[in-house]
Amino acid sequence: MRQPDEDWLDFDTSALEDWDDERARTALHGVHGPLYRNHLRIAAELDQWAAAEARRTDADAGYKAGYVQALEDMAAFLRQTYFLPEGPD
Repeated sequence: MRQPDEDWLDFDTSALEDWDDERARTALHGVHGPLYRNHLRIAAELDQWAAAEARRTDADAGYKAGYVQALEDMAAFLRQTYFLPEGPD
């Protein structure tokens, strides 16, 4: 069963510096919609990975913070359509 498009965009956008709802919806329904849906799925996995890394107690705090930030940044870039062939406007 295919996931409804609204579910794909059900995440907090408040920390995304370049979020554009119209651009995201256009990407979902455009020629690269399947690729963007895949990016959104990967971003959700990256969020889970970042949350798990943030809970670790066996790593240096600075290293852990940088690692978590990198995962969160990649998720943000994927959500903001940066890696689609046409890229952001």
